[in-house]
Amino acid sequence: MLRIGKLTDYGVLLLTDMAAAPAQLRSATELAEKHHLGGATVAKVLKLLSKAGLLETVRGSGGGYRLCCGAEDVKVSDIIAALEGPIALTECSVHDGNCSIESDCGVRTHWQVINNAVHSALDKVTLADLCRPAKDIETTVIPLEAVGGLSR
Repeated sequence: MLRIGKLTDYGVLLLTDMAAAPAQLRSATELAEKHHLGGATVAKVLKLLSKAGLLETVRGSGGGYRLCCGAEDVKVSDIIAALEGPIALTECSVHDGNCSIESDCGVRTHWQVINNAVHSALDKVTLADLCRPAKDIETTVIPLEAVGGLSR
């Protein structure tokens, strides 16, 4: 089963909340209390999102975190990469040399195509999309031919 981690899930939750009032500074404590999450966990997520350039940190009294760009400029792939690292369905999808059977594998290229399709799909969904009610989001089925080499 493919699944994002809890930190990424929390990161998306926190970012969608912050996108509702992008100029407002939010403290880790405030966000933790509002979403019933541990303060240390929220602080860790916010620090990773800041390090990735998705949040701006304002220090001092009355400081906190806020989005450093518009919600329409933040892609879901950016959020996942900030909290999980490179998007990779298999080791060989992103890095060469991490698999002992890589040189004899007949499906490596296919996994790379699939990984690129997943990454491309995640690039098309923005934080602004996640802030809209699900009924307002257009769903699209990507034909296999469009993912670069796969066909029925």
